Amino acid sequence: MNTSKPRADSAAQNNQDNNNEHNRLARKAGSILRIHHLNCGTMCPACQKLINGYGSWKKPAKLVCHCLLLDTSVGLILVDCGFGSRDLQNPQGRLGSTFLKLARPTLDKTETALYQIQALGYDPQDVKHLIPTHLDLDHAGGLSDFPAASVHVLEAELLQIVQPDMRDLLRFRTVQFEHQPQWIVHGQTQTGTQSQSQSAKRWFGFDAIAPIAELANDLLLIPLIGHTKGHVGVAVRQDKKWLLHCGDAYFHHSQVTAQPRMPAGLRFFENLVKTYRKPRLQSLARLQQLAVQHADEVSLFCAHDPHELMRYTSH
Repeated sequence: MNTSKPRADSAAQNNQDNNNEHNRLARKAGSILRIHHLNCGTMCPACQKLINGYGSWKKPAKLVCHCLLLDTSVGLILVDCGFGSRDLQNPQGRLGSTFLKLARPTLDKTETALYQIQALGYDPQDVKHLIPTHLDLDHAGGLSDFPAASVHVLEAELLQIVQPDMRDLLRFRTVQFEHQPQWIVHGQTQTGTQSQSQSAKRWFGFDAIAPIAELANDLLLIPLIGHTKGHVGVAVRQDKKWLLHCGDAYFHHSQVTAQPRMPAGLRFFENLVKTYRKPRLQSLARLQQLAVQHADEVSLFCAHDPHELMRYTSH
């Protein structure tokens, strides 16, 4: 009788049992089990040379919506959401004609976070927390695909939506929030939304907030004010190193190197969409310093640079 197959099956079952036990203990302890890097929206604005800094003056550029899916002890967590399924169903109403003409998003169903979560074998209902770096339309469109999840924001960011000034009304697409997100506001608020104050932390010299108590040692909000009033980076511990999702605190990978070489078109756009000039430049300078001085401890990436996304998805 050939007994090799039963032994192989038994070994595979033992490995699976060991993995299950490891995951069970990790979940009990409170930790991040796995990190997925997703592109939740490709945009193709005019002029590759001006936007990406290489290639043709005539070919379209490529920008991405770099999001994170975290498999954690408290469920799934999305850092930024990109474009959502409702954006694809009603692009004019939810994104606006100006954005569609300038950014030229592909609006591919397979790039939505909802589709990719299912493709990875997860249940979308297991998405318990959403952490947008800010609430611009290309970061918050997917919020409505997960209406039961808690959405973590700084108070200043939320006020742009619930108490908008004229500039806010032009910038943010309030239709993307009509599903009434389950806001968790970090900082005191007078808006009637749920409020959650956290004790201040320090992280490599930055102020930091632990948005989820069970993951206080592994997941932090890092205020990076400037692009919007309540813009944050999101620091995620991966083994012995940290990842820092910088959102739109910068747009091109060279900006956090010792020799920045920002493409002219991207530089123009970055200046055009800033809310506060001085805080944005201060945040950028501190991120550059962090990247140069702590490269062995922290890996930085922004939301829209395809070069940086490939760093995590090409293998």
